Amino acid sequence: MVIMTFSHFLRTHPISPHFEPTTRRGSSRPGKEKRPPGEPVSHPKPFPKFIAPPFTNLQYLSLDLDLIIPEVESKAIHKTNTMIFHAVGDTGGINGDDIEKAIAIAMDKQISEEQGYNERVAPLFLYHLGDVVYFNGQSYLYNSQFYEPFQYYHAPIFAIPGNHDGDTTVRRGDMPDNEPTLFGFMQNFCDTISRHVSPYRSTMTQPYVYWTLNTPFATIIGLYSNVDGNLDARGTNEQQIWFEQQFKDAPQDKALIISVHHPPYSLDDHHGGYPDIEIAIDRAIKSTGRIPTIVLSGHVHNYQRFERKLGQKRIPYVVAGAGGYVNSPKSIHKIEKGEDGNKLPEDFQTTHEDLYLAKYNDKEPGFLRIIVDNNKRELTSDYFLVPFDSTSGDAEHFDSVTVKW
Repeated sequence: MVIMTFSHFLRTHPISPHFEPTTRRGSSRPGKEKRPPGEPVSHPKPFPKFIAPPFTNLQYLSLDLDLIIPEVESKAIHKTNTMIFHAVGDTGGINGDDIEKAIAIAMDKQISEEQGYNERVAPLFLYHLGDVVYFNGQSYLYNSQFYEPFQYYHAPIFAIPGNHDGDTTVRRGDMPDNEPTLFGFMQNFCDTISRHVSPYRSTMTQPYVYWTLNTPFATIIGLYSNVDGNLDARGTNEQQIWFEQQFKDAPQDKALIISVHHPPYSLDDHHGGYPDIEIAIDRAIKSTGRIPTIVLSGHVHNYQRFERKLGQKRIPYVVAGAGGYVNSPKSIHKIEKGEDGNKLPEDFQTTHEDLYLAKYNDKEPGFLRIIVDNNKRELTSDYFLVPFDSTSGDAEHFDSVTVKW
């Protein structure tokens, strides 16, 4: 099967070496070029910021789930032939942790409701989609923004870093940032041994900031999209090479999940999708002939589910970045309005002929529950809303999609 997605991108997003960004009115400083209506990918930044992550030799960047979860839960997975986990991004509670706690409680309630049943398996872990700690991922903020709010979640938490976990820029009102990039993330998620740094949970021993989680029925490839949404600095391709090799080596009989903080597609009125991420995924598809089962992202503080058709397959591209940083309706990123000034309808056709926005929510925080059913060879992604005034752990089911792998 020949997939012309990359050439489609080049046709719809011409990248000229003579590109000159537009300027804001009354200013000589470069400004952000406005996306056309319905366009889910922003124009590439002329000078994207890239901060080199800590060195790795690209060896052993994978971790087996069975090394982390208890044996009884591993047996439950194989007995039921089903694996369930949570996913959400952008939880860092610098604006207060009320929403972050409410989401943790709601996710944990789903775990407790399923435990104790011999023929049912509870969610096994949370896969964090980045921006654990705002604004610079500093290690001293992990207690207040991560460990304390997630004391209510009784399962392991894996993660990929977001832009705020790796940025070192000191903003107005910030404390001076004297730590190297990703220092806090590496200490707490990529520790050499698991240590008790908090009363609530131990550090994780993930191999690196981009890495692969091997599970019985799914391969989860986690990418690090740096500060401005790019896998590698200009002129380099270290992570891209690793990504394509992981894509190629992933077992054919398992679901193939990609997680990356910056979304390749978004119709919010602030960010838009990130072209380098779209290109990176499409290059992996073209070079291997593999198609992912689902793509999970955060960064944009709302929920969006795109459906992309590649050949006979449809792939959900899901944005779930309303995980707790947003602490009021005003702070959620809104979806752009239609050309008629009204809100976009469901199943909205974007400017990409193979992509439409199936459903979205820009009103309430929420989280994902992913069910990997090996009996039916299906993956189901459910999205649950947690109202701003929620304290009871109640979550409202909002959206669901099921795809074959």
